[in-house]
Amino acid sequence: MGGSLAGLLAAHVLAGHADRVTVVERDRFPDDGGARPGVPQGRHPHVLLMGGQAAVEDLLPGFLAELRDAGAPRVGMPTDMVLWQNGRWFRRVPTSTYIYTGSRAQLEGLVRRRVLANPAISVMEGADVVGLTGDASRVRGVLVRERAGDARAEPRALDADLVVDASGGGTKAAQWLAGIGAASPHEETIDTGLAYASRVYRGPAGVLDGDTVGYYVYPGTEQVHGGGALPLEDGTHLVIVSGLRGDEPPTDEDEFEAYTKRLAHPLLDRWMADAEPLSPPFGYRRTANVRRRYDLPGHPAGFLATGDALCAFNPIYGQGMAVAAMSAVALRDALADRRRTPTTRRVQRALLGASRLAWDISAGADRKMPGAVGNALDGRSTDRITGWYLRRVQERSPGDAVVGDAFRAVLHLAAPVTALFAPAVARAVLFQPPAPTPTEPPERPEAAETR
Repeated sequence: MGGSLAGLLAAHVLAGHADRVTVVERDRFPDDGGARPGVPQGRHPHVLLMGGQAAVEDLLPGFLAELRDAGAPRVGMPTDMVLWQNGRWFRRVPTSTYIYTGSRAQLEGLVRRRVLANPAISVMEGADVVGLTGDASRVRGVLVRERAGDARAEPRALDADLVVDASGGGTKAAQWLAGIGAASPHEETIDTGLAYASRVYRGPAGVLDGDTVGYYVYPGTEQVHGGGALPLEDGTHLVIVSGLRGDEPPTDEDEFEAYTKRLAHPLLDRWMADAEPLSPPFGYRRTANVRRRYDLPGHPAGFLATGDALCAFNPIYGQGMAVAAMSAVALRDALADRRRTPTTRRVQRALLGASRLAWDISAGADRKMPGAVGNALDGRSTDRITGWYLRRVQERSPGDAVVGDAFRAVLHLAAPVTALFAPAVARAVLFQPPAPTPTEPPERPEAAETR
């Protein structure tokens, strides 16, 4: 259920274990590679983090070369960006991680072309899943209604040995499971009320400032407004601004530009004054972290959830596409494990495990934000000590290249949290004061020997 990145990559994996895989998608895929109406955040910035890059390349060898050939910007962090967080500018030391910042539509279109070339995979476009078939012990298929048909018509049953929910954060699986007498998942939520708005601009020279391809001001507990400009594949930039509940960024054109003045530095505002707006501002407000616990006892066999339907993150952290790809790798490995029978619960645990680091990062940061609400605000008893250490990591990452490299690797889902406790990192975190950082936005990258 769902033809987005999570659904497509899950279908790719399952095609190695089934005679036939059917992707049921409510939209019709655009012929021109444009955005799908069913991706509500499709007009907003998307990044493919390092962990996601490795996962997609593992599943679809050669994909990253295709992405680069299509013009997707590959941005070195922190070298290519001017970054600000917690009152400090980041040193632009040599790159330790890369992100791709092209449009969601471009990346998804390339994945779709690769995945749907497999004759074992078919697509039912323009069709809504409106329920499940089966009972409390096992899901046996879905009920489908074509969107162009009579809304009063009876839905038809599509039988399946396995149903995978990749329908996104707006999934209705809880109601559908209840409809067949099965248990609904327990939901864990943390919601800061963060909202953002985005608008496409073309700068006077196509780039920001020579060696600078993007700006970003990270929000935090002290400075709750965030925003920046990220490059797209066509030479334009996508500008984003964010605020919290009650102070949401406007979608009026004049008010949008005025809102950028709330950022901690006028850097972005100055660039926009000479840039040409190419689109109206678009807003987005559904940014809660939501985790659905299908891994707990009592759920029926034959049903799995993945992607945002399983674990949705505050999009401001850019984790969604990476976790979708990493979940597909976890699905592949769980099904290929000859040591264990791939029961529904065991595979669902593997899928949840693929999202755990991203959840810990996103939920952990959002717990501290003012005005956050939800039933998962209370952390574990060890979180107080861990939080103290991570605050020191964060304080040192803008100026200390060793700490910064490790911190970025974890944030980009390319290394486990234990990387932050490596000897060289721990020494700097525990025994050294924060290193000096630039007092003004650094205009140029630093030479390699300054590390």
